[in-house]
Amino acid sequence: MSSQDIPEENLPAEQDHAHGAVGVADEENPFADPGLPPHEHRIQDIDERAAKRSERVVALLFTVSMLATVGFIVSYVTIPHDKNIFVFPIGHVSALNFALGLTLGVALFCIGAGAVHWARTLMSDVEVADERHPIEAAPEVRAKVHADFRQGAKESALGRRKLIRNTMFGALALVPLSGVMLLRDLGPLPGTSLRHTLWAKGKRLVNMNTNQPLRPEDVAVGSLTFAKPDGLEETDEEFQTELAKSALMIVRLQPDNIKDKRELNWSHDGIVAFSKICTHVGCPISLYEQQTHHVLCPCHQSTFDLSDGARVIFGPAGHALPQLRIGVDSEGYLQALGDFEEPVGPAFWERG
Repeated sequence: MSSQDIPEENLPAEQDHAHGAVGVADEENPFADPGLPPHEHRIQDIDERAAKRSERVVALLFTVSMLATVGFIVSYVTIPHDKNIFVFPIGHVSALNFALGLTLGVALFCIGAGAVHWARTLMSDVEVADERHPIEAAPEVRAKVHADFRQGAKESALGRRKLIRNTMFGALALVPLSGVMLLRDLGPLPGTSLRHTLWAKGKRLVNMNTNQPLRPEDVAVGSLTFAKPDGLEETDEEFQTELAKSALMIVRLQPDNIKDKRELNWSHDGIVAFSKICTHVGCPISLYEQQTHHVLCPCHQSTFDLSDGARVIFGPAGHALPQLRIGVDSEGYLQALGDFEEPVGPAFWERG
């Protein structure tokens, strides 16, 4: 339906914008101004029932956006991160990722679609022609801009269309909660978990290759053996996390070659146990030089002297490798006599 099908008395009053006016070419202005085509009113400009329908559509889109945001939050909280579903034609995908992407996409799309539908059907669509003016705004221009802004705000009907206004504010207020919920992945806080490992008094040292407890005679002079705490199995849910803190290097030195007094006191018959985790960025150390008793981190070449308290002699590592105090239990197996005295791995600001 167009304005030509409506009686003249039902049409809204025209604004003074000279629609359809054309210029005439002359010597000073060789190019004629084509003007603007005659303005055609939309059905919403003429029929209040159509305007109400558009208002309800916009409000429905904003409401769906709010519901989708709530669905995002519910999905994030309730769907297990390891659950997979089959979605045709994509295939098997993570249920959590699919739900989060779908709900957030719907929430953002409905806000955009609602705003576009509001602008196209209810806001004024009258084209305004204005003369070019200097960049510097004169007082009368600023006054005109303020007047145009107030006129635009009035024509948007934001104050009169309370249903649109309230649902829009609701949708815009809820959407940021999606980002707030994602902050949950930054936690929980580590607490003191970075300061402690599975090592404790009486915990046996288990060979990581054979998965058998170690005896002193199993460690030859000049050899390098890797160990883990007794009871830590690959099937454990936190296996990788705990191993990243508890992995040990076992080296047997001649007691006379040990320079550091505390290292000698914490060893057993020349067998010393140091953390395998580099104190630079946490890479596993695996390169051992028998003649010099040095170990090298393969990532950034930090080098530690295992005969002198595993202090740093080269590379970017900030401090020595933590040593584990060891002994032998009643059955002749190597055991820990406590946990590390300091956190393993790279330094962190909470260490104090």
